This record gives sequence, structure tokens and C-alpha cells, in this order.
Amino acid sequence: MKTVNVRQLKNNPSEALRSASREPVLVLKRDRPEAFLVHIDLNELPEAPEVKLLLATALFKSGSLSLGRAARVGGVPISELVTHLSRLGISAVSGNQEGVVAELETLEEWLASS
Repeated sequence: MKTVNVRQLKNNPSEALRSASREPVLVLKRDRPEAFLVHIDLNELPEAPEVKLLLATALFKSGSLSLGRAARVGGVPISELVTHLSRLGISAVSGNQEGVVAELETLEEWLASS
């Protein structure tokens, strides 16, 4: 997924539209998601679950949502979101060593309960 900020969109809207024809484009305003550009092909409209997952991914990546909340917004299990993030090269854990250890413990507890 490509991202552009509002200034880039105002300076070159045609480039954002060209990009949207290849992949969804997330428009950021002050590093927060503001809009989502998706090419409309009447034969292949994106389904709501795909859009929800893209939005959840962008919000998680920006730090606006935790991993668990992003999974709920995306309508997928945490394990599926972690796999999705991994494919995109986005780390599912961040922070200092203590925070990472706490995240891993939470993930292990969740995996043991499912």
C-alpha cells in the first residue's frame, strides 16, 4: 500500500490517482490516516473485509491502534493480522526490551487460549 501526505496529493493529484490504479493509496494528514484512495473497477470492487484490513494495517503502522484493536477493526484474528503485517514487512512488536517481552507473553497467552 502506498502512502502520500496531503501536500503531495495537492501538488500532484494525478500521480496519486495513477498509484491508486495499481494499489490502494492512504492519504495522511499530520501522520494520521485522512483518506483512502482506491481505484474503482466496476467489475472488481474491493470487498469491505479487504478495506477494513487495509485500514487496520495503516492505523496499526501509524501507532494509532494496538495490535489487538487493529485485529478487531480489521475483522481478523490476531494471528492472521500478525501474518499479514509480516508479509508487508511491518513489525508486530515495537518498543524497548521489556515492552517486547510483555507483547510476546501476551501473544503466547492468546495462542495458548485459542
